[in-house]
Amino acid sequence: MPNVRLSDVARYAGVSTKTVSNVVNGYVHVRDSTRTRVQQAIDELGYRPNLRGRNLATGRTGMIALAFPDLRIPYFAELAHVLSRAAAERGYRLLLEESGGAPDVERALLSAQEAGVVDGVLMQPAWLSSTEIAQHRRGVPVVLLGESAAPLGVDHVRIDNIAAAVQVVEHLAALGRRRIAYLCAEWSTPSETSRQRLIGYQQGLESCGIPVDRGLIVSGEVANAQAAAEALGAALDDGMAPDAVFCRDDLAALGALRALADRGLRVPQDVAVTGWDDSTLASAVRPGLTCVRADEAELARRALDLLIERIEGFDGLGRHEIVAHSLVVRESAPQPAA
Repeated sequence: MPNVRLSDVARYAGVSTKTVSNVVNGYVHVRDSTRTRVQQAIDELGYRPNLRGRNLATGRTGMIALAFPDLRIPYFAELAHVLSRAAAERGYRLLLEESGGAPDVERALLSAQEAGVVDGVLMQPAWLSSTEIAQHRRGVPVVLLGESAAPLGVDHVRIDNIAAAVQVVEHLAALGRRRIAYLCAEWSTPSETSRQRLIGYQQGLESCGIPVDRGLIVSGEVANAQAAAEALGAALDDGMAPDAVFCRDDLAALGALRALADRGLRVPQDVAVTGWDDSTLASAVRPGLTCVRADEAELARRALDLLIERIEGFDGLGRHEIVAHSLVVRESAPQPAA
């Protein structure tokens, strides 16, 4: 249908033009059933909003910046895909930014430099403290993702990494594993993500009555499969003999599979292995990886809802929300026998 108008969509969906406008502009206070009906009408009629006219009328750009430390990491790439689709449903486009974990880049993303370019920022900081975030945030609404601490005035959406790590250790212990290694602990100052997962690893061991053995903690570069393979391989060659490997991320788990296979150790018969993030790689390898999985769809929905509320003028205290996670069990660490 050529030149589809807002009123055409409203008539087709059986709602008011105001309701269609609310859906197109990403207002959160629309019932899910109504939003679905309107979105279906938009898709079927091929309606495209006049973004230029909307932006002139509202003073907004219709753009949201999404900033991750390293887009080569599968989890970040896959979450960016989910966020992009969720933003499009709300009438926004994403501008991807890679911070490289550099403090100066992260500060710039939070500053007024972004004002007029984007309407808001979704960001997973790598190194900025909550105090620095509070100092540098001005001019642009921000919602933080990930494990870094958030200041009181900034919204924050994440999973409970400590609880998830405890769940992994308890699963491995239920398989009868008692020498559970951790791969990889960062060489120098750990990121907040690493810190929380290591805390959960220790808590899980303690809750299962397993002594903490520092000799089972393998240091190395994170989110690097080759580095993980080399680090675990060196530890195995030096005499470390785990019966399970708790991996900080899926890339570390891929490295662990390589190092174990190179030494003739079977997974899971000799050594069970778990990953984290449940990227598409996790189900593609053999044996398939048992992984922690964040509810990415819910994370994207809540982060965008909070950000759009900020864009619309909400100026209250920060909302700190935890979304669900699950343990996806595959061959590398199967379900315990009944």
